[in-house]
Amino acid sequence: MFKSSPIPLWVNILLIVLIMFMAIQGYLFYFNHQFLLDAGITIEGVPDLNIIYTTAGRLLAMTAASVFVLYTQNPNQYLVVLFMSIFKDGQQTLIDPLFPSANAAPLVDFGMHFVIVALEIWAFIIVYRITRQENKDNKPA
Repeated sequence: MFKSSPIPLWVNILLIVLIMFMAIQGYLFYFNHQFLLDAGITIEGVPDLNIIYTTAGRLLAMTAASVFVLYTQNPNQYLVVLFMSIFKDGQQTLIDPLFPSANAAPLVDFGMHFVIVALEIWAFIIVYRITRQENKDNKPA
């Protein structure tokens, strides 16, 4: 599947890691409310559950889209998934240290998210260059 793909192997591996993170987060939001409580998230009724399940649904939708893109190896579709991930994780880079819910110190949390977003941006640039080259090569003369 990856042998004939124009997408570099490291970008595929990055997407697989992101898929695993999103799937785990989606699972935890759907089925492990104790984890959320332990992280300091309060669940006091239907409005809180609505937000939790909406977040889980969005995470799993991104997971499904990412799995589809991983399967198709289409560079244009990769750009969309990476674009969404950059914004999702970019927001977490700023929000998580301000409102920490992880067991890591806010600066460590910021650093980890910063590295993830930097890798996503780098992957986006690489895939964007691939799509530009493919578009140039496929342009009628």
